[in-house]
Amino acid sequence: MANKLWQHPWVVGVCNIALIFVLYTLQRLFFYWVNMDLFPDVTFRHLLELLAGGMRFDVTALFYLNSVYMLLMWLPLPWTWRTNRTYQNIAKWFYWVPNIVGILVNSVDTVYVRFSDRRTTTAFFSEFENDDNLASIFFTAMVQYWYVTLFTVALIAILILLTRQPKPLSTFNSQFSILNSQLSTLTYYLTETVLFCISVYFVVIGIRSGFGAYTRPITLSNALQYTNQPRETMIVLNTPFSLMRSTDSQTYQHVYYFEQDALAGHMTPEHKASATTAIGEQPMNVIIFILESFSKEYIGFFHHDWHDGTYQGYTPFLDSLLAQSVTYTHSFASGRKSIDAMPSILSSIPMLIEPYIVTPYATNAISSVAACLNEKGYTTSFFHGAPNGSMGFQAFARSAGFDRYYGMNEYDGPDAFDGTWAIWDEEFLQYMGRTLSQTQEPFLGAVFTASSHHPFRVPERYEGVFPQGQIPIHQCIGYTDHALHEFFAYAQQQPWYDHTLFVLTADHTNQLIEPESLTDRGVYEVPILFYYPGITPKVDSATVISQTDIMPSVLAAVGYDAPYFAFGEDAFTQPKAHNYAICYNNPVYQLIADSILIQFDGQHVTQPAQSVPTEMVDYLKAYIQQYINRMIDNRLTCPSE
Repeated sequence: MANKLWQHPWVVGVCNIALIFVLYTLQRLFFYWVNMDLFPDVTFRHLLELLAGGMRFDVTALFYLNSVYMLLMWLPLPWTWRTNRTYQNIAKWFYWVPNIVGILVNSVDTVYVRFSDRRTTTAFFSEFENDDNLASIFFTAMVQYWYVTLFTVALIAILILLTRQPKPLSTFNSQFSILNSQLSTLTYYLTETVLFCISVYFVVIGIRSGFGAYTRPITLSNALQYTNQPRETMIVLNTPFSLMRSTDSQTYQHVYYFEQDALAGHMTPEHKASATTAIGEQPMNVIIFILESFSKEYIGFFHHDWHDGTYQGYTPFLDSLLAQSVTYTHSFASGRKSIDAMPSILSSIPMLIEPYIVTPYATNAISSVAACLNEKGYTTSFFHGAPNGSMGFQAFARSAGFDRYYGMNEYDGPDAFDGTWAIWDEEFLQYMGRTLSQTQEPFLGAVFTASSHHPFRVPERYEGVFPQGQIPIHQCIGYTDHALHEFFAYAQQQPWYDHTLFVLTADHTNQLIEPESLTDRGVYEVPILFYYPGITPKVDSATVISQTDIMPSVLAAVGYDAPYFAFGEDAFTQPKAHNYAICYNNPVYQLIADSILIQFDGQHVTQPAQSVPTEMVDYLKAYIQQYINRMIDNRLTCPSE
């Protein structure tokens, strides 16, 4: 009986998939051995962490590569078909060909990463589409790196020799079942269908790397969750996964609006900081709030003239805080989705064409407010109440240099899961407050709230408490505003409050109904405010500020005195040199000034129809050139960083 079970097509399929998993692990170890000099800081313990993290990406890649093979092996077809020699030979080739290709591209990257500094993505094909000597280079490399070639041949030989196949029907006594010769046809099909459904369920989980509303299919940036520095993602990732996940990405191509020696004169992301702009008591703690979906439209403070002066908004506490802060009439998000916000706010990397986190360049070395403040002795922490790994936030926080990550796994407080996304904002912000009170100063804390999100519910105890408004999100905005009030009530009792800079903004806009918001400008309008106890309140109607200006502004406020990289500028302690906000409104780039909105399609200004100041267009072109070319070339830090 055991021998018969061992020959079942479902079991044989599982064994063959397990074999290729083992081969990928061996290939990852070999990759590390060949390129060990690239990873001098990887200890044995950390290597084990990288290997374990890599299995997550192997699951996705191998389930994709073997999807046809698994389907052939696990479909509840008649037993005579499934064990037929011709059928199994077809299945075998659907197993061999994709997996041999996977082994080959992994082997190529074992050598090529020394030149590309990352796993190969589909960007490779556009970068080298005009080169006709790739075959010659490839065969030369096979000889030069003979040990990689031999190892690859050995892996392919192991794959072929150890591939198992079910024995044909004649081996057994039953027409239908390998388990029991007396089982009926109905029992056979029922059993095989259940096995098939279970298999499909786990394959889908494997491909997505989880189930649930908060789970997004993993991307290249998720590899950062396991690394101490971006380069280590080369160990975690496998090349088939990198190619698959970059297939649908719009690949950047170098642009050259200006000669290199003239480019910085129009725009440069390399900044020379000065400590002379520091404000308040030093050293100053910093807490950055990224408020889910807090469109500027929802905030009464900015719109007293709406509805004939009767507009109230849904944020009474935030209104009161804005009255005590430095805030801006013209303030904008850099993107339209949550995954656009963290790079924009914490690393001053905007969303151009596609979200940075899901681009093939998400493993680039980057600068960030956390990395800069780490150098100055700050303790840096990121908080997000969703399950760890959700939205790729944990991975980005790690790549951005945050010392600590606090998610649902770390949360220590009352049972407060909202049933869909995360811990309710009130409880999670209180948890953040308690955690920061136990954190060594000076500290940087950043939090991404979650409750003002679809399906737009509030805790049962608050049903009917906050204004329902005209759209479902309005009561959720009121709830999170209340959660902010409770957090500040707690913070005011803490010894760190009086020397802490609070920065509040939104990740993006959401449901909009006011005509003033439903414009190419309005759909990006979010609040940005800076507050610390004793600050002189100001509503700045001259400055145009965006999320990418937050990092430079914070660094200036705390007296950061080293060079740093940012696509934004300090908008808090001094006037901006370039008083614009840049965003990408598919399919055009937008430059927003106080009274002008310019749209540029990459070649021509498409809006407005009349002429616009040349310096504005030149700045936008230089911005695009700096962004795209540096993204491709992995130059998102200052040379001195």
